[in-house]
Amino acid sequence: MDWMGFALTVLVIELTPGPNMAWLAMLAATRGRRMGLAAALGTTLGLAINGLLAAAGLAVILSTTPWLWTMLRWAGAALMLWLAADAWRDAAPSSPTARQQAGLARQFATGAMINLLNPKAFLFYVLIAPPFLPDGKLTFPIAMMLTMISVSIATAIHIVIILLGAGAHRWLGDPARTRLVRRIMAVGLVGVAGWFLLSTGL
Repeated sequence: MDWMGFALTVLVIELTPGPNMAWLAMLAATRGRRMGLAAALGTTLGLAINGLLAAAGLAVILSTTPWLWTMLRWAGAALMLWLAADAWRDAAPSSPTARQQAGLARQFATGAMINLLNPKAFLFYVLIAPPFLPDGKLTFPIAMMLTMISVSIATAIHIVIILLGAGAHRWLGDPARTRLVRRIMAVGLVGVAGWFLLSTGL
């Protein structure tokens, strides 16, 4: 098993902008480090569950069941659009949510759902892992090890993104700046939702 080769591949993939990166950056920049870290923990849980379900055979089911794949990808895009709408509402001075910070539990749950509704996350181990396996077959024990490696790398990158975003949060102490950035990021999340649909449209 080429563990190092797999880890480097995961690193390159995780450094590619995607739904997790866009949302975590926005959350940390507009709501601070604690909210970002809560979301990152949820993201970690979602990625770990993806690995477990892929090892249990869900990835094969997804690859042979078009309607289930379609349902997941549209649900994932809908979640990103909901996050965009939520960010836009928070940017309005008169919005109640602009005066009340969403709970840590909510951000944790959202982080998990973003990944659980991403069908590509389930197929990751089936599509990426085989070239690094001695016989090309993904067994349950190996899948668990690959999950630990990929989740650890992804979480480390997400924490760096959150810390960078938290630095911007301090600069956004001016409410006018915060509103502007939230609206820009809301529009960006709409773009991420569109990209998500295109990238998962097999």
